[in-house]
Amino acid sequence: MTATADATISALRSTHDELAAVVRDLDDDHLSAPSGAAEWPVAQVLSHLGSGAEIGLATLRAATGEGEALGDGFNQSVWDRWNAMSPREQADGFLAADSAVVEAFEALTPQQRSGLQVSLGFLPRPLPLGSYAGMRLNESAQHSWDVRVTFDDGAAIDGPTASLVVEHYATGLAFLLGFIGKADAVSEPAVVTMGDVGVALSVTGSVALVPTDGAAATATFTGPPDAVARLISGRLTPRWTPEAVTVSGNVDLDDLR
Repeated sequence: MTATADATISALRSTHDELAAVVRDLDDDHLSAPSGAAEWPVAQVLSHLGSGAEIGLATLRAATGEGEALGDGFNQSVWDRWNAMSPREQADGFLAADSAVVEAFEALTPQQRSGLQVSLGFLPRPLPLGSYAGMRLNESAQHSWDVRVTFDDGAAIDGPTASLVVEHYATGLAFLLGFIGKADAVSEPAVVTMGDVGVALSVTGSVALVPTDGAAATATFTGPPDAVARLISGRLTPRWTPEAVTVSGNVDLDDLR
């Protein structure tokens, strides 16, 4: 898990730096523009990322013993404060809060990266540090794309980061795919090999990512890791689907969406 944690923390840094470089140049009109996230302008995406970073940092500090456990109502108080900010305050606040949580991950010792358990409250058991960092990476990478695609139709989640997000969904964060997947949306069971990321999407009684070497494929998804990661999060809409993406077999791309 240490190697995965290290790679995830490194990806958190590169994802932050990539988005921060864009946000620093945004004016008020840019911040009010529609984003890649349905119904959210750019500033609201940054507010979501910034408030999440603040909550994530407090959660991490509680896990390391540097801070107290989060009390009832803590998350809501953070969201209320961020929702009351102006778009400019949300953008500036994102830059500060996201930088702080990335720096906190980077400061963890090798022992903490391999052994720390993080309690989230809404799960029955704590998450290993690597999986907790993976949750933040998934959120950061997907919402970074939401912002960047507003100003660049060719925006993508970079290949290594997208592959790492998919790896987390196939391992420590498999429960998330179980929550968001809708197996009853397809008319028959399917096992779909997913590009070059080394996993297949199994849609049977539930939805899961499984190793390709143990799956009898019924369909094939062809596309870059970015497309696989965005499909999982519901962002591979017709407008934002690369031309290279194809699906063949007993399901089609609309079924997978």
